[in-house]
Amino acid sequence: MTDIDPDAYIQGILAGNRRMIAKTITMIESRLVSHQQAAFNIVEQLLPKTGNSIRLGITGIPGVGKSTFIENIGVFLANKGHNVAVLAVDPSSQRSGGSILGDKTRMEKLSVHKNAFIRPSPTGETLGGVAAKTREIMLVCEAAGFDVILVETVGVGQSETEVASMVDFFLVLMIAGAGDELQGIKKGVLELADGIAINKADANNVTAVEKAKKDLEYAMQLIRPESPNWSTPVMTCSSVTKGGTRGVWETVMAHRETSMQSGEFKQRRRQQSIKWMWALVDDGLKKFFRENEAIGNQIPLVSKQVADGKLSPSVAAKQLLSHL
Repeated sequence: MTDIDPDAYIQGILAGNRRMIAKTITMIESRLVSHQQAAFNIVEQLLPKTGNSIRLGITGIPGVGKSTFIENIGVFLANKGHNVAVLAVDPSSQRSGGSILGDKTRMEKLSVHKNAFIRPSPTGETLGGVAAKTREIMLVCEAAGFDVILVETVGVGQSETEVASMVDFFLVLMIAGAGDELQGIKKGVLELADGIAINKADANNVTAVEKAKKDLEYAMQLIRPESPNWSTPVMTCSSVTKGGTRGVWETVMAHRETSMQSGEFKQRRRQQSIKWMWALVDDGLKKFFRENEAIGNQIPLVSKQVADGKLSPSVAAKQLLSHL
């Protein structure tokens, strides 16, 4: 990528060239300034060709079957003629910075489907498991003609709800028979959910799933819905049965139609763009802060004083910020 021709990348992406799509995403994720600038220019020029996909975010505790669910619904949609892009955000190691990036091996059928594109991305330093560049990657995929974007996150937690700020439908995937049916999922996550699906509704698990469904429906009655036009449904699905996720997709489409008619769809997209802008401002300020020479010289000393208990974190923060 020494000589970057933005026009070649843009033309390749608009033509649906997988190699150009992958190379652009690699540039977006790169920490090299030259790559970041080139990616910025490419995405900016692609912007008029974006926004035409259905964006579905999927979250759930580890072991709930997110990858299997995505393969099932992805193959179902791809077979119907949809172009499906899967952005699977993998957990990066806090020690080594490494990432498992194993989703392609877990989605064997979908990964070889002509109408599908799977891109695992490490979370990096982003809090909550949503890759820092997921929004830009989503725009590239939309410009390339993918009309369904599936964003898989690494798990459930308060910070994990970041995915809800970039999708049209936020799905919380759950399983039955795991003790507490809320399974450690915080109320804030359920408040943001546009739909809840209890997975593995097959074989001898159907009775347990139906009981879990009733329990969750009762629990959701205690949560005030975000929209006056949509009550969060509790669904059941099977990720190992052909067509076992069809009902979930029908619910996603029903939600889309409802939000389109009420005007909430457009408003949600507008609010997401504003939130994205401020997230980038926050990232930029943090970067500027750390790269400031005067502050950089003070950080080791101030950090040691805080670690030794000689300075409170709040006072230390004020001292560092005073250099701006």
